[in-house]
Amino acid sequence: MRTLLLAALLLALAAPAQPVAGTADAPTDVSPSAILAAAPAGDWEAINPGNLLLLDFAGGRSVVIQLANAYAPGHVANIHALVRDGWFERHAAIVRMQENYVIQWGDPTEKAALPDEIEPEPQGSYERPGPPVGFVPLPFADAYGATVGHALGWPVATDGTAHWLPHCPSMVGVGRNLPPDTGTGAELYVVIGHGPRHLDRNIALVGRVLEGMEHLSALPRGTGALGFYEPPQQQVRLLQARLGPDVSAAKRPRFEVLRTDGASFARWVAARANRRDAFFVRPAGGADICNLMPPTRRAP
Repeated sequence: MRTLLLAALLLALAAPAQPVAGTADAPTDVSPSAILAAAPAGDWEAINPGNLLLLDFAGGRSVVIQLANAYAPGHVANIHALVRDGWFERHAAIVRMQENYVIQWGDPTEKAALPDEIEPEPQGSYERPGPPVGFVPLPFADAYGATVGHALGWPVATDGTAHWLPHCPSMVGVGRNLPPDTGTGAELYVVIGHGPRHLDRNIALVGRVLEGMEHLSALPRGTGALGFYEPPQQQVRLLQARLGPDVSAAKRPRFEVLRTDGASFARWVAARANRRDAFFVRPAGGADICNLMPPTRRAP
């Protein structure tokens, strides 16, 4: 079956004016950005404000994160508890900035006591059992999962018995020690470089940055081992951490994600994999899951 699917994909790519098999018909001379601009309002879905985490770092660096409650409920519950306790504001700072890899924040001393309600090692965040709900598979091969695709507005990989989020740029993960430790959520990092997919199913992913990546990726690189800041004066304090429901509706940012089960998303995937708009000489005929992160935007 896998051989037949591959043969079908190759035949589809050989036809010069056809998009990749398994995606909706899309004009091959239209850019992905043009498809997004033309997507009707019904193809965009509001992101639940209850899943927003708003962070303000020193230097006017504001970051908005969408938490993945459906994929890491235990860690997300811990993050909620840490925010409402004020723990991040009392203890957290950016402590590590590793080139083409991650930026990380947490307690620099690693000694601050956590709130009583924190679960020490939440289970079920490396992967979730069974197939993903609402999964739309891609016809492209992947080195780290039998199948990759999208579900509920997220990139997802699966082997048929379990599913998990992939380590793509802008994804947010939980710092931890050695297995089977999963970390608590008090130490978080954001992927800023090439997707370190070898970390899939080995570290819990709990969300993605919706806004403010430029404030993180532009920070100075750490000079210590693994990009840790030396001296401590280089660390960037986390001044305020808030959850979406705790911000007034008038001041809370609103975001949307392109529905991953909609026609515009299928057209966008086809265009990303088969670039034939003016700049491109030769279409790739495929795309990596990390190059197909579901588009998000501020709600109009």
